[in-house]
Amino acid sequence: MKIRLNGDDYITKAASTVSELLIELDINPLRVAVELNMAIVKKAQYNSAALKDGDNVEVVNFVGGG
Repeated sequence: MKIRLNGDDYITKAASTVSELLIELDINPLRVAVELNMAIVKKAQYNSAALKDGDNVEVVNFVGGG
């Protein structure tokens, strides 16, 4: 399926949920915030937030420092 990921076209291998997309991208779900079609997805909903062809997904990494 083709989605927009952080502003770029991306074709998923088999991901059908936000959780599966993060696994596919090798991203720790505890260290990111995800927006799906301009709506924040709560971490508890990553497993149930379904992806559809043409969806716009933004993944923002948290960076520590000081």
